[in-house]
Amino acid sequence: MDSRVASCKENAVSAMEGFLKTFSFVPDDKLTWSPTPTAKSAIRIAAHTALYAGNFAQMIRERKLPQKDDIPERLARMNAAEAAITSRAEMERIFRKNTEEVLAALDTLTPEEMEITLDSGLGWTVPMSFLMNLPGNHAMTHESQIDYLQTCWDDQVVHF
Repeated sequence: MDSRVASCKENAVSAMEGFLKTFSFVPDDKLTWSPTPTAKSAIRIAAHTALYAGNFAQMIRERKLPQKDDIPERLARMNAAEAAITSRAEMERIFRKNTEEVLAALDTLTPEEMEITLDSGLGWTVPMSFLMNLPGNHAMTHESQIDYLQTCWDDQVVHF
């Protein structure tokens, strides 16, 4: 296995596990709490993170980014899917399944494909190397959001 693929796979799994660990400290009565009416709750952030892992797997597998005309419908679909995930167990099942899809998609890349650049249709491009690292980086970013929410309800404990 290419060392770049191995590194991205390790990052995706490690970030998912880190996210799930941080999320495990969200009390059940705080799953749907948000600091303002328009802010995302912990379960909604978790659902987003879990679902987008599947999107990243699809982009890697297809070697294609969503195109400009597809984005509004895609975002609406994803928002509805996020809102439909209401339990910790369901979110974790989806996150694990989608991370497995990321790992499988990464395994399909040839060394030449790891060097390609994908067109967004929005006037910018994304190197495949960026997309390969996105599942792990995305999960780590959203883990920080969960950590912040915990401080909002006065959980000041550093959870390891």
